[in-house]
Amino acid sequence: MLKINTELKSYIAGFLDGDGCVMFQLIRRTDYRYGFQVKGSIVFYQKSNRKSYLEWLKTILKSGYIRVRKDGMAEYNIVELKSVMEILALLEPYVVLKKQHVKLAKNIQSLLSCEPKLEKLIEAAELVDRFGELNYSKRRTNTSLTLKAYLKEHNLYPRND
Repeated sequence: MLKINTELKSYIAGFLDGDGCVMFQLIRRTDYRYGFQVKGSIVFYQKSNRKSYLEWLKTILKSGYIRVRKDGMAEYNIVELKSVMEILALLEPYVVLKKQHVKLAKNIQSLLSCEPKLEKLIEAAELVDRFGELNYSKRRTNTSLTLKAYLKEHNLYPRND
């Protein structure tokens, strides 16, 4: 577990609330039994000329990578689910705007940490859909409906809904 003092946790939570994003997505994976993976991530954003703030943050959180985009923005991405959940647990008492995101992430993680079952994946995918609403996502193409259609097409999902 990361050792960070209360003041710094509060600062990072504010950074996340203001210039960050918590996302969960369904990613198409041909090498996965049910064709999709649930991916969680935390992303902090800054203009490229302030990338040093993201580098500083990375030294504290000890995970992820920094990417400079062509539009003049830099991103600090944390994508490994264990790291994402550890950081969210650390910041949970201090976030304000992202409280719903953290709660939803914890619910998804609890479903995914169970013995792998199709029903749990579908439940997690339905919760992932709610991230699209929280984050005002316009380009989300993989949803729980996409997953269910794939499963039906491959005779893995016998329900009629």
